[in-house]
Amino acid sequence: MRAIATDIESLSASEAARAPATPAATTAATTAATTAGTTATADGRSARSQRTRDAVVDALLSLLESGNIRPTAREIADEAGTSLRSVYVHFDDLEDLFCAASQRQGERIRSIVAAIAEGPFEPRLAAFVAQRQAVWETTRFIRTAAALQEPFSPALATIMAATRAAALAEVAKLFAPELAGLGVEDRAATLSACDALSSGPVWDHWRFHQRHSIAMSAQILSTGLRSLLGRTFA
Repeated sequence: MRAIATDIESLSASEAARAPATPAATTAATTAATTAGTTATADGRSARSQRTRDAVVDALLSLLESGNIRPTAREIADEAGTSLRSVYVHFDDLEDLFCAASQRQGERIRSIVAAIAEGPFEPRLAAFVAQRQAVWETTRFIRTAAALQEPFSPALATIMAATRAAALAEVAKLFAPELAGLGVEDRAATLSACDALSSGPVWDHWRFHQRHSIAMSAQILSTGLRSLLGRTFA
C-alpha cells in the first residue's frame, strides 16, 4: 500500500507539472519577457547611437588633425563611415559637433598632461615647458579651427574661455613662489605676460611664422619665463 501511495503522489506531482499555466501566470510571464526584450532592444539602440556619435566626433578630429580645418558635413560623414543624415540626427548643426569635439579634445589633453610637482624653479620650469610643447604641437590644427569657429558660436566661445582661464590658473599656481615676491600690480602684469608667452598662438608664431624648431621654441619659452620671473639661467 505504501508503494501504491508513493506512486500516486509521484503521478499527481507529474500531472501538476504538466498542467497548463493559469491565464494570470501566462500573462505575467509574457509581460516579463516583453519588458526584458524591450529593455535589451533599447539598450542596443542606445549603444549603437553612442558609437555613431563617437565615430562622428572622432572623424571631425581626424580631419582637423590632418589639416582640413573647415571640413564639410559630407566629409565628416564619409570619414566616420556613416550617412550625412546620421550626422544631423546626432548633432543639431556643425556648431554642436564642434563643441562636442572640443570637449573630447579636452579629455585627450587631460590624459597626456601630468600634474607638475612643487620644488625648485628649474625642474618646474622644464616640466611646464615640456607640457605646453606637447599640448600645442598636438592641437595645432584643432586650435586653428576652433579659433575660426569661436566668433560664431557662443557655446564654443564659452568652452574656449574656460580653457584659457584654466591655462592662466595653471601658470599662477605653478609659479606662485616667484610671483609672491612681487607687488600687487607687478604680480598681475607678470602673470599676464607669462600666460601670454606660454599660449598656443605665441607658440605657433615661433614654430610656423618664424619657423623655429620645436627645441628652439622651447628654449625661447624657457628664456622668456626666466626673464619675466626674475630668474637667471642656472
